[in-house]
Amino acid sequence: MIETFYDVMRRQGITRRSFLKFCSLTAASLGLSPAFAPKIAHAMETKPRIPVLWLHGLECTCCSESFIRSGHPLAKDVILSMLSLDYDDTIMAAAGHNAEAIVTEIVEKYKGNYILAVEGNPPLAEDGMYCIIGGKPFVEQLKYAAESCKAIISWGSCASWGCVQAAKPNPTRATPVHKVPGLADKPIIKVPGCPPIAEVMTAVVAYLLTFDKLPTLDKQGRPQMFYSQRIHDKCYRRPHFDAGQFVEQWDDEAARMGHCLYKMGCKGPTTYNACSTVKWNEGTSFPIQAGHGCIGCSEDGFWDKGSFYERLTDINQFGIEANADAVGGTAAAVVGAGIAAHA
Repeated sequence: MIETFYDVMRRQGITRRSFLKFCSLTAASLGLSPAFAPKIAHAMETKPRIPVLWLHGLECTCCSESFIRSGHPLAKDVILSMLSLDYDDTIMAAAGHNAEAIVTEIVEKYKGNYILAVEGNPPLAEDGMYCIIGGKPFVEQLKYAAESCKAIISWGSCASWGCVQAAKPNPTRATPVHKVPGLADKPIIKVPGCPPIAEVMTAVVAYLLTFDKLPTLDKQGRPQMFYSQRIHDKCYRRPHFDAGQFVEQWDDEAARMGHCLYKMGCKGPTTYNACSTVKWNEGTSFPIQAGHGCIGCSEDGFWDKGSFYERLTDINQFGIEANADAVGGTAAAVVGAGIAAHA
């Protein structure tokens, strides 16, 4: 019998009180009311750990690096026990034929009851020969593991959109998971980002295991709880954008005062992610807070949309037809009219 999550926590010496606190924190991280904490606790106490196959195609392993650095309790001491992570060629002890045999064992033993996590993507050119795993093209391993899985999680922009491997002219035909022939009808959760935020990754896993269903997804297949708002909408520099206060050159006075980085190429107004709310490194910061504009790494095709420092040209402000250059003049005119009216 497969252990439940609670069994593992108890075996590791975690108290009942700490367990309930963990359930409350999980509910909060998922944006749920405190009333869901007991439901999460019940699920963790009764549901067996779901086997997970974590495959790696063309990628740089940044998603794995992000995942294991989550500051939430999910990743610190218990996330690897919460899952039955049976295969991950980056961190597993087994190697060679012993490692690859695990994939076959899980697929046959847990048909329809395991999660397939995919980091990276398969190249389809030359019959997939640009990415070989265990002596076979990665695309073959991917299709085999996906055939009987419960759901697929596409970790990062590589698996979700293709990322830099699929940049033009894409000679290897690197292809995102949902566009691989035969996988379009599978339930797929896209968690884009280069890499995704650690707590976003662990929260998606927690949702799947707790509620035994996919989270609500947007039209692009991303979890709405993390990808429903633009970074721009919750950015602490937004007031400077609205006021027409922009950084014109790196390290100018406006940059030192924390003004908006829009003119320096920030893609926050067109990027949907939780960077400005969840942040990185246990909520310490995110790129814009560190002084660099958003490069839009969680959006489809960001690698082919020009320089990271190329300014967007079609962003309006105050709901009117105005660009960043006109904002300062508009604001000055409004202030001048107010002074005249007062006089």
